[in-house]
Amino acid sequence: MPEIVMPRLTDSMEEGVILSWLKKDGDEVAIGDELVEIETDKASMVYESDLAGTLKILVPEGETRPIGEPIAEVGDESGSSGNRDREAEPAQSRSGKPGPEAPSEPDPVPVSTGPESSEPEPGDRHRLKASPLARRVAEEKGVDLESLSGSGPGGRIIKADVEAAGTGGPPARQSEETERSVSQVSERDTSRTGGDAEAAKGEPEIVELTRTQQVIARRMTESKATIPHFYLRTLIDMDRAVEVRTAFKAEAVDGELVPSLNDFVVKATAIALRRHPRANAAFRDGRFELYPRVNVGIAVAVEGALIVPVLRDADHLTLTEISSESRRLAERVRSGEVTPPELSGGTFTVSNLGMFGVTGFEAVINPGQAGILSVGEVSERAVVKEGQLTTAHQMEVTVACDHRILYGADGAEFLASIKANLEEPGLLA
Repeated sequence: MPEIVMPRLTDSMEEGVILSWLKKDGDEVAIGDELVEIETDKASMVYESDLAGTLKILVPEGETRPIGEPIAEVGDESGSSGNRDREAEPAQSRSGKPGPEAPSEPDPVPVSTGPESSEPEPGDRHRLKASPLARRVAEEKGVDLESLSGSGPGGRIIKADVEAAGTGGPPARQSEETERSVSQVSERDTSRTGGDAEAAKGEPEIVELTRTQQVIARRMTESKATIPHFYLRTLIDMDRAVEVRTAFKAEAVDGELVPSLNDFVVKATAIALRRHPRANAAFRDGRFELYPRVNVGIAVAVEGALIVPVLRDADHLTLTEISSESRRLAERVRSGEVTPPELSGGTFTVSNLGMFGVTGFEAVINPGQAGILSVGEVSERAVVKEGQLTTAHQMEVTVACDHRILYGADGAEFLASIKANLEEPGLLA
């Protein structure tokens, strides 16, 4: 019968995890029916069937498959199926609950939770009761804690259980009172000697990473390990920008959108990227890749992750258009409705933590980009102007640059352009 294969739902996806089948084995499926929820490197997406017929599921929930590998068959007993032109129309998907973001082009992270595995489900790992010392000894001896019965208080696995399993003997059984005493003495001794410092921290709660968190961890480690970062920071006088925004608010009719100061930053950055092509680029395979379009990613925090939807052609958008599109994308991220195209194609990223009272910080560059702008809060500070002490609205920004493509002067000129754009916001209209 005609096959449905693991689709490519993002530009950087290489494999996907079957989170849940939305149809049962044997169900009749029509073209356009929501068929399966797939977790990608960026989010959880709902894939719509491009075939019609009877569903035969080939890959169970929880399994990982590379792009192009069959995950189901749809057809009738004769093997025929209704279908739409797969070449002419790309796979249709709608986002499920986003995982976390993750930047574009992440390396695939193998995940296997198939039924043949002896590993516990991620949500059950923290229920395994074992002392820190027992965990350490089990790791050293290669003993599977899941196969042991604990002889400690409340069924807790202790060191003696692991040692007995390592020698092939039965677990040592002691009374709860005796075992508690032995365990306490052991942990006190190791704490005094520094031999088991982890035991002094208490029993940890083990939290498994989501697929998106795995990708974020791997990508950020890859970035710091392979991209030579350097950082430039400056203070920007935001008085004029605050005045312009106040004028926007005064002129706005009921319900009309007023650009935020972050919208000013995005617009100022987009114009600067157009003027400095190597900032709107990437170093790849020993070459500079200069992007013809200015697509600015805006970092949006969600629970447990960071998602970066993309404002396409941001240099051609007005402040009001940037404001409207930014809010639309942020709402779609938080509601879980963001789609793969809305997360793809970024050429530069802006990350703003000013709303949390952060004055300044240094962000990590997304691989595939030449830099990232970190934005702090706008606050009123004492300054000296023309020999007089006064106050001004100031904002600290920091640009992280990939030193392989942006050198010191390049980064400084780029940052100076952003500063000039914001201090003369009439240029942003």
